[in-house]
Amino acid sequence: MEINEKEVPEMQVAYIFHTGPPEAMPELIGKVVGWVMEKGLQIVGPPFGIYYNSPAEVGMENMQYDVGIAVVGEVAEEGEVKIKKLPQRTVLSTIHKGSYHDVAPVYAMVYEYSVKNGYAMTGAPMEIYLNDPMEVPESEWLTEIQFPVQKIE
Repeated sequence: MEINEKEVPEMQVAYIFHTGPPEAMPELIGKVVGWVMEKGLQIVGPPFGIYYNSPAEVGMENMQYDVGIAVVGEVAEEGEVKIKKLPQRTVLSTIHKGSYHDVAPVYAMVYEYSVKNGYAMTGAPMEIYLNDPMEVPESEWLTEIQFPVQKIE
């Protein structure tokens, strides 16, 4: 597995914050995309999740995460869909191929890499869903996993 440091530019996102198991994500992504299309915003990236805690810490029912998509355009927040800007950031990034349920070892490998290579975690990890699970078999699902980091001097 290849892990790379890269710069991610600032981006405006439409998102829903949710507490509960990740199985709610497809429905939440559908809500966000529907709202974005209704508002006439331009989608400029694939759907993502930002995870604020771990199922190992809090259990699946209490997971907290944002589900969203990068957009261009001006619009006011409405209902459960919010708008925010994610700042430019340095991340450690890797691509996971396969089921979303098999990402835990990838998280562990990226964390281990960060410690061995002098990085400190500076924020919540993001999963970017690079292809549509309705269009490709589970074995072909591609997820970019990004950990915001800072190099320790």
